Amino acid sequence: MTQSTDLGPEDRKIITLARSARARNGVPEGAAVRDETGRTYVAGTVALDSLKLSALQTAVAMAVASGAKSLEAAAVVSEADTASDADRAAVRDLGGAATPVLLAGPDGELRSTVTAG
Repeated sequence: MTQSTDLGPEDRKIITLARSARARNGVPEGAAVRDETGRTYVAGTVALDSLKLSALQTAVAMAVASGAKSLEAAAVVSEADTASDADRAAVRDLGGAATPVLLAGPDGELRSTVTAG
């Protein structure tokens, strides 16, 4: 497991953005992704009767809809112990198998880093 002090400023930034989205929207998860140009996309969980997306799936969809061609990194802030297979698959589809997925707790402390693959 990697500690948050080992993270670079850009990775700390996406964790902070994800944490802010979770708190601001009062949703179970917040997520942020960084594309190949350094742009970030931030989202919370979507839980409608007709549409259910995790925060990370929503952030990836926002990146795609905005024209991103790839991802450099993804972060999710959640109570969960691991990034779900569906979340990792969404990141992998756009960023590739080696894209890091950072999982932080609600306090913003990094719990784990895995690859999307």
